[in-house]
Amino acid sequence: MHRKEGFQPISVKSPVTNPFLFRLRCLIDLQLGTIVQYLRPALGRASGRVLDVGAGQSPWRAWLPASTTYQGIDVGHADEFGMGSKRADVIYYDGRLMPFDDATFECALCIEVLEHSEDPQLLVSEMARVLQPGGVMLLTVPWSARQHHLPHDYHRFTRERLQRLFVQNGFADIEIRERGNDIAAIANKLTVLTIRLLRIDRPIWSMCWKLPLSPLCGVLATGFIIAAHISIRLGMGSKDDPLGYFVRARKYE
Repeated sequence: MHRKEGFQPISVKSPVTNPFLFRLRCLIDLQLGTIVQYLRPALGRASGRVLDVGAGQSPWRAWLPASTTYQGIDVGHADEFGMGSKRADVIYYDGRLMPFDDATFECALCIEVLEHSEDPQLLVSEMARVLQPGGVMLLTVPWSARQHHLPHDYHRFTRERLQRLFVQNGFADIEIRERGNDIAAIANKLTVLTIRLLRIDRPIWSMCWKLPLSPLCGVLATGFIIAAHISIRLGMGSKDDPLGYFVRARKYE
């Protein structure tokens, strides 16, 4: 029997759908905000045919140059990840061998997906296979994050594991950046805790201690979110406990 998830993450929708709400979410949701920090400038340099692995609602397509050709791919049970109805710009498959020829794409995205793959080695090798020599991979994974999208949360990756995984699959010029720091990790935990405290759960008497605690937790979360943004901008805080990692790598030519 699968363990029930307290609440699923809110799926990321296109930033152009409601730019104000997206920017506001990036300020509060430090996982998303630190992904955007590294991903948006990298997407602006993309060219050619772009494959979005685990595309979901294709939120990042809006930031690709108009000259690129977009193709999303996702698992057939993407609805279990809160992704809504299927999309015309996404191909759905079984999560193993991708239905593309070798060297089809110039760029591949894999944003907060690798931890949900039962076989991450196979997924990275398939992305390497469909990339052209010299093609660019852009990838993010969480590190300090609660379990989510159960029962499909299988891994957490260190910097060293990511480096090894990409070297083994024929990538070079591997750049790995920590997303956030220990202050951002604490802020993220406090934000999630505040949301949990405000949820009405059974037994109902548990709300007797949750409701008085939630304002205090909310104030702490707000303070740490502000401190996290300042520390990230100033390059302060420890990188030993980040929110996650951003990877940019190039396939060997």
